[in-house]
Amino acid sequence: MTSKLDPVRCFLLDMDGTFYLGDKLLDGSLDFIDAVVKSGRDYLFLTNNSSKSADYYVQKLGRMGLKVDKSKVLTSGQATAMAVLREFPGKSAFVLGNAFLMEELSGLGVAIDQQNPDFVIVGYDTSLDYAKMTAVCDFVRQGLPYVATHPDFNCPTETGFAPDIGAIMAFIEASTGRKPDLIVGKPYGGIVEAALARAGRQAGELAMVGDRLYTDVETGLRHGILAVLVMSGETTPEMLEQSQTVPDAVYGRLADMIQEL
Repeated sequence: MTSKLDPVRCFLLDMDGTFYLGDKLLDGSLDFIDAVVKSGRDYLFLTNNSSKSADYYVQKLGRMGLKVDKSKVLTSGQATAMAVLREFPGKSAFVLGNAFLMEELSGLGVAIDQQNPDFVIVGYDTSLDYAKMTAVCDFVRQGLPYVATHPDFNCPTETGFAPDIGAIMAFIEASTGRKPDLIVGKPYGGIVEAALARAGRQAGELAMVGDRLYTDVETGLRHGILAVLVMSGETTPEMLEQSQTVPDAVYGRLADMIQEL
């Protein structure tokens, strides 16, 4: 029996809501990774969450029983660093972000200047306060180029959802009248370019697997990648039924794909 997964040589896996939820590993996630590897395929974790670094995720996955190195994790923070180094060479950034994002950006060569920047990077800032919001709005209002790491409105948690960068961008737009000039994370092209380079594969050999229609599934649909939705995170059956974004395949969780590998 043929499966839509047959051509897939590498799975791009969302993390929160797909592989785990908060600090809880979702049932069957490790079994899915074992099956992927045994089938001769590869995987790459692809997360929009710019509030944590690749090092953080490596440690978190290790505590959950999956030992990986940093090459298996691509964050929107890393992809944003690649994008701004290309778009703004030799320029410095004001960063609305927590210590993890600041460290990840600077470690990849992005110059950070919180007083006299040339452009603005906005991430999912879990250390947000009113002084930061005022500062970022001042710089955006002045007309500095404005880059966002990803577009997610909410971040899934074990108890529901926390406001994500989309809510922060809405605050900025309400104050300044401006949307980001560039968004890097899923479903936009910046993170896809970085993922293709990291995986060493063509788009037709990849599957994007995640729990969100407007980021994970849209990434696949926009970029010629198999778009796989799992119902273990944000998307409800009602949301799927009402959405104009139609996945190529739908599973309850990662482990439900094992029989097709």
